[in-house]
Amino acid sequence: MNLEAAVLNVSLLWILTTPHEFAHAWVAIRLGDDTPQREGRATLNPLAHVDWLGTVILPAITSLFGAGFLGWGKPVNTNPYRLRWRLKGLALVALAGPASNVVFALLLAAVARASANLIPALAEFSARGVYLSLYLAIFNMIPLPPLDGSKLLLAARLPPRLYNELARVGLLLLVLAISMTDIGYHMSDWAMGATRTLFAVLR
Repeated sequence: MNLEAAVLNVSLLWILTTPHEFAHAWVAIRLGDDTPQREGRATLNPLAHVDWLGTVILPAITSLFGAGFLGWGKPVNTNPYRLRWRLKGLALVALAGPASNVVFALLLAAVARASANLIPALAEFSARGVYLSLYLAIFNMIPLPPLDGSKLLLAARLPPRLYNELARVGLLLLVLAISMTDIGYHMSDWAMGATRTLFAVLR
């Protein structure tokens, strides 16, 4: 049991979820759908984007027992029929979240480098944030609801009826995939490799 990892991961997930979900909302609004604005999601207030199961409970459990990492924010609702370019617009909205994680990883890496000698604790926290942010970018591309990658299935014209059936068991499939296969460890390796590359570039 790794209590330190659980506390750290949940704390960072709260921080990383906010720009991720805000990015979804911002792109959707720019493409003509005001649903996120009407539902109060066009904000950087973390409380507007927390999903207690996905942002707190599951990431704490999976981190505590070393079973990979499973977590997400409260999904941003969008209406593809109000988006410019319809399903292509939906794909752009879906990709905005993982893209924001990559951008935020760059910012955190810069903070870690700048504070390495002055505030080592901040540097360590930021460096962990770089890894987790890149991990979330990869994790969210899994094509299972409620993750962003699942919206690409709709953009690829998967029949909505099949998507809805997949959504019924999406969470269960995610839990089984993370807890019973090596996919979590592979994603962790990819994120760690990307983290090392990023810091090598900034050195």
